[in-house]
Amino acid sequence: MKTVLITGGSRGIGKALVQRFLSEGYFVIGTSTKGVTDITHENLLVVQLDLMSPESIRNCADKILNIKKTVDILINNAAALWTERVGDTMELQVDILRKTLEVDLIGVIDFTLRIVPIMSQGGHIINISSRQGSLHYVHEMKNPSYQISKAGLNMFTKVLSCQLKDTITVSSVHPGAVLSGLAAADANMLPEESANYIYDLAISKSKTGQFWFKGEPFPW
Repeated sequence: MKTVLITGGSRGIGKALVQRFLSEGYFVIGTSTKGVTDITHENLLVVQLDLMSPESIRNCADKILNIKKTVDILINNAAALWTERVGDTMELQVDILRKTLEVDLIGVIDFTLRIVPIMSQGGHIINISSRQGSLHYVHEMKNPSYQISKAGLNMFTKVLSCQLKDTITVSSVHPGAVLSGLAAADANMLPEESANYIYDLAISKSKTGQFWFKGEPFPW
């Protein structure tokens, strides 16, 4: 039985991913900030993880390492978004930027590097990014701290893919405009639909260091 580790697995895309992988016979390790989910399954283990907290990251990783399972797929799905709208305009705010980078970039990197040693040869790391992290796509401010963090996450994908070349595939994914807690105004995709595309990518033998959307390359 293969093992998948999904952060932010208690709601939205993460919850849909947990359900899809369970239905495909995987052992699923899911994380949530409170360490609970409303999904019950014999092949599901839920661990508390708060990416804002280095101590929580360390404790979560240690618990997963102590399970003594090899992780075949890691999906870095957990993220946070704080609005930077002031009246009718968006303004980049340093206090929001600091905590956004802590959760959406630095915490993800810290956690990933702790999990890499127990990943299988030929495994797959998927970073759930956003079109808002694409330099090609973005032409206006929409919560700029979030945009900056996702651009940084994309570069982490590239850097880690170089570090893990020929051992573990590393991918960024734009999940789509999904109807979830971080939904964009034009959101039109159900979490389950997005999860299906991500699942297909996760189990594929795709080229490492790429940015994907619905199984097709997405511009950086």
